[in-house]
Amino acid sequence: MHPPVLLLISADPQTKPVLEQALADRQATILTAATTEASLQILKNQADLALVLCDESQGRIASQMILAQARRIAQSLPVIILGTDGSAKAAVEALHRGATDYLAQPVTTKDLEAAIDKTHAFETTVPQVRTERLSAFDQIVSRSPQMKLLKHLATEVAQTDATTVLITGESGTGKELFAQGIHAAGPRSKGPFVALNCAGIPEHLLESELFGYQRGAFTDAKQTKPGRFQLANGGTLFLDEIGEMSASAQAKLLRVLETHQVDPLGDTRSIHVDIRVIAATNEDLPAQIKAGRFRLDLYYRLNVYQLRIPPLRERPEDIEPILTSFLETARRDHGCRIKGIAPAALTILQTHDWPGNVRELHNVVEGLTITCRDEMIRPDHLPVSLPDTQLVGSNGETGKTSLLAYGLSVEEMEKKMLQEALHRTNGNISEASRLLKITRNTLRYRMAKYHL
Repeated sequence: MHPPVLLLISADPQTKPVLEQALADRQATILTAATTEASLQILKNQADLALVLCDESQGRIASQMILAQARRIAQSLPVIILGTDGSAKAAVEALHRGATDYLAQPVTTKDLEAAIDKTHAFETTVPQVRTERLSAFDQIVSRSPQMKLLKHLATEVAQTDATTVLITGESGTGKELFAQGIHAAGPRSKGPFVALNCAGIPEHLLESELFGYQRGAFTDAKQTKPGRFQLANGGTLFLDEIGEMSASAQAKLLRVLETHQVDPLGDTRSIHVDIRVIAATNEDLPAQIKAGRFRLDLYYRLNVYQLRIPPLRERPEDIEPILTSFLETARRDHGCRIKGIAPAALTILQTHDWPGNVRELHNVVEGLTITCRDEMIRPDHLPVSLPDTQLVGSNGETGKTSLLAYGLSVEEMEKKMLQEALHRTNGNISEASRLLKITRNTLRYRMAKYHL
């Protein structure tokens, strides 16, 4: 098999030696171009390019032309921009235009090697473990530039020695998925990934869950039990809803993060642990600190590197690929007949606030797989709660309209409301009647009327 062909576009003579050093253990053919014209000519004539590296030594406009040409020739051709601007804004702009990665100069050999690894240009020669790391964030479906940048930043932090990461974001945005991706893409990927929801454990049990206990430490301690820190040794401990942790547990967690040692309840010995802690919260921790509910020193210790996952309403372009992914899973697992969504229905989804974020979208799709009997999702298939804030008229324009825009009769709309209320409450008549603000007898009568 022939070695991959790489195109380096740079007028700086120092760039090629750095690239060659990054490829010291690889076989590759490196083509070079010092001008925009020469690089565009190679892009047109070289059909077997595996990777393009373009620095901005000739200006950002030139790199934009090169990137656009690369995208016209081959949509999947990886392009790494070696930028002169180290700001996040410059990186976002480059990624939005279709760049695979953005590295601010001066570029180190290590950074360049890591960026090349992520392009899969050497996929046939890359060890299996590295391939798994490269695909760590593939399960997070997205199209928006915000999420593209976020995945890039998460990959970068995963490969550093930062032992603590703080992930913030509203409920349902996918914080645990990012935590799993960081674990899989990092140096502790062969170790265990252990998760604990701090809000789901009673306060008096949280410390024993975290740090473990010895047999006889308390009345019900029939046998020794290792804590989550010990179970995660050599890997990653994910602490969800960290803002719900008690003051006592916060103090002990801080000590573990500072000393890398845990003290199981009832044990006189300290146990050394080597783990990465990823904490997540949907709370405003600075506000919690001001209110005296969260320790400032623990916040600083956790907030070595922070990732904020934007809510779904800030990235409506992600709704379609996420919905498509959910439908593909439903077709594969349950034989769902739905193949797509009509533009008018998609517009409704994209203008909804999504307070439950991706989790709420998943629930809507799950409901549609039950209630929608057609191959395309239309506006009249959607739950009646979605168009409350903004509806789509028959002319395709968005804005405040009446329910008449859907062309549904009163009976059809009433039936849909009953179906949704029953679906939300898992068929509980009392809860559904409260949701609809009608009596149970009225609900039963209307269920019989519509054969529900």
